[in-house]
Amino acid sequence: MKVDRLVSIIMILLDKKRIGAKELADMFEVSPRTIYRDIDAINMAGIPVRSTSGVGGGFEIMQEYKMDNKVFSTSDLSVLLMGLFSLSNMLRGDELIHALAKVKSFIPADRAKEIELKVNQICIDLSPWISNSNMKPYLEIIKSALQENKLLTFEYIAHHGNKTTRTVEPYQLVLKRSHWYLQGYCYKRNDFRLFRLSRMSNLQMQEEIFAPREYQKPQLDFNDIWETMQTRIKIRIHKSVMDRVLDFCSYEDFSSDGDEHYIVNFPFVENEYHYDILLSFGNKCECLEPLHIRAEIRRRIHDIAAIYGS
Repeated sequence: MKVDRLVSIIMILLDKKRIGAKELADMFEVSPRTIYRDIDAINMAGIPVRSTSGVGGGFEIMQEYKMDNKVFSTSDLSVLLMGLFSLSNMLRGDELIHALAKVKSFIPADRAKEIELKVNQICIDLSPWISNSNMKPYLEIIKSALQENKLLTFEYIAHHGNKTTRTVEPYQLVLKRSHWYLQGYCYKRNDFRLFRLSRMSNLQMQEEIFAPREYQKPQLDFNDIWETMQTRIKIRIHKSVMDRVLDFCSYEDFSSDGDEHYIVNFPFVENEYHYDILLSFGNKCECLEPLHIRAEIRRRIHDIAAIYGS
């Protein structure tokens, strides 16, 4: 995992005067190119690492720069530990344990209780309530492929249940709303694609190593797009589903309709996902307007009833 490797490299550079890129690459079982990217990330974080060429050359922290336990404030260490603890719910492995141990080593004894209190004030659990049994093994496979620049193959269930076989160059693991995604270059589509791990099966890492191409980051913020696509519909709900409806809008969108019901100004996009949301509320929700959406919901309910017969 990159955060563990970065912390480890910093610790090594603090302990040793100078170390070569190949030695670091062998130590962490990654390519020298990856080490150079890590050094760039450390420099961007404000720790000046310089490189020297020739016999005896390598990386070293500039002598004028001093870094000790006091460089991290209580808040800094608390944030680092909260981040690592939240990841530990999803990503297991010795590297995460080592990263936690190394960050904890920065904690002065006289601040240990204060930092522990601050860390425990916020709990970030990224794991889903019900997990997919394939998820953790798949995460480990993808992590290995990312570190070694190796191709991945898998079966993928796309829209409308279409199943295809994909060969992908992996570039990034993405966690979005408790769902894991792989951003990679798909040989079938000849373009970058975002794949949801829960829709994968038979995931395998190949022996073939690929040369990384210019990376195209996935678009993960759709707020502006949703604003242009969304419309507001009026629904009437029973109070028993109010907590679920609040997952999609705010309390300001509610107005009382008697003792048992609410009228809700509900954000809606005319697609399968949003129709399924409304139908998931069952007979506790009625679409009042617009009329064409109300008619479409009636049609869908009729189709469902037809499956079960009269």
